[in-house]
Amino acid sequence: MLAAWGNALLGGFVSPDDAATAIVGADAVHRVTGVPGEDGPVGLTLALGRLRALGATGFRVALPAPGHPLGLSGPPEFNARALEAEEAVVCTGAALGLVPEIEEIGPRGDVRTEVTWVCSAVRDAPPADVPSLGEAERELAEALRDATAVLAKLDVAGSGPVAEAALDAYRARAEASTEVLAPGYPARAVRVLEMARRVGLIVSLAYGNGHGGAVSASEMWARGEALRPVERVARRATVAAYGAVVEQG
Repeated sequence: MLAAWGNALLGGFVSPDDAATAIVGADAVHRVTGVPGEDGPVGLTLALGRLRALGATGFRVALPAPGHPLGLSGPPEFNARALEAEEAVVCTGAALGLVPEIEEIGPRGDVRTEVTWVCSAVRDAPPADVPSLGEAERELAEALRDATAVLAKLDVAGSGPVAEAALDAYRARAEASTEVLAPGYPARAVRVLEMARRVGLIVSLAYGNGHGGAVSASEMWARGEALRPVERVARRATVAAYGAVVEQG
């Protein structure tokens, strides 16, 4: 959300306070530490303003996984922190990146999330393995078709009451949400992100479906082989969708 609403702010579509409110959402608070020129943690409004003053013209999402530094450009120290967090936001126009540190606070039944974004220098270089929006959309369609065929054959495609309930809940959330991204994003980016999220949900359901009908080690291996590229494609598409404003700018 920081990347999407940060881009909306930089594009003049929302005010700093509205951007900060959207980023925080239901969390307790978001702070940013390590911002150049600031001695300690600061709020999102001040941090976004400072990043803009430092030359930031946009924000990209990075979603790295072991062996796949998706959206990252280095240095190794930043990449390692982003890999541990499984996400990061990288500025364009300013060689800076932010990695979230998430902490849950409060008693059971009233747990809130605090997020500290750690800002540090990044390498000024193209991000790794980020596709165009059109390429991401084509990859999603192809990977989903191929994986669905394999998973259906193995009877582990996430079918059944639990999977259907999860998909219904996803559809309900999607219909209730008025903004998948943030103001200023093209309709195609919204479409790609919605598809990537749905593909990610299907992958999660398939992984969480126990052994399903895969009664042999070879069939279980085949399931993993079918899921891994789909999961990778979904992450690539997500990164492309969040970066669409930067690309079109």
